[in-house]
Amino acid sequence: MYDNMGGQAGVPRPSLNPQPNPFGNAFSGAGAGLIRGGLGAYGEKIFGSSSEYVQSNISRYFSDPQYYFQVNDQYVRNKLKVVLFPFLHRGHWTRITEPVGGRLSYKPPVYDINAPDLYIPFMAFGTYVILAGISLGLLGKFSPEALSLQFTKGLLGWFLQVLLLKALLYSLGSGEAPLLDIVAYGGYAFTGICVAVLGRIMMSYSYYFLMPWSCLCMGIFLVKTMKRVLFAEVRSYDSSKHHYLLLFMALAQFPLFIWLGSVGA
Repeated sequence: MYDNMGGQAGVPRPSLNPQPNPFGNAFSGAGAGLIRGGLGAYGEKIFGSSSEYVQSNISRYFSDPQYYFQVNDQYVRNKLKVVLFPFLHRGHWTRITEPVGGRLSYKPPVYDINAPDLYIPFMAFGTYVILAGISLGLLGKFSPEALSLQFTKGLLGWFLQVLLLKALLYSLGSGEAPLLDIVAYGGYAFTGICVAVLGRIMMSYSYYFLMPWSCLCMGIFLVKTMKRVLFAEVRSYDSSKHHYLLLFMALAQFPLFIWLGSVGA
């Protein structure tokens, strides 16, 4: 209400607009730049390391899906021989490595008969569903619902096989195998099941010979594979426990194969 300073003569009025301080602006600008730079570098370090961690774990547990489809006709023929007649395989069971980017990496299936692939398991599963539909038709039980049930049954059997192999690896201290490797090894079971189901379609009595044969061959294949390939990183384990678990895995193929092979039952 009153301007006290304005009523006194000879007293200068203070300036309402203070003079800018060039040194203060310089220091504040430099400080803000350092803060922004430091935060940027820190954030890049955090998110960069997090990105590398996620990528390393994805590649560690899931690998590259394209890797599992690098196959050719020769590989498919030789792989089917190894799966269906594993005792005739005279070569080694270990996978071939090659240096890639300064580290060792496994060669793709087209160059290594012991490498897992997803082409054969997917084709075998599709063939299994088709043969199941034919069997249902011959039994007079075909319907979209019955075929869908058989499809779900096959997926459940594949999942149980993967779960069995994964649990076996964890129990022996080797749970770091890529998931797609386990999925591929579990899916090879459908090759033997297809042979048994096809035998029953063509000659019903052959099923009782082909089914035990397929179970036995799949058990031998998995034992050889788990022992020589997936257990390569295990350095210390109980040998008796090791053999008992492998035997259990081989014997578990019989009820699994019989359950999946009983189409229309």
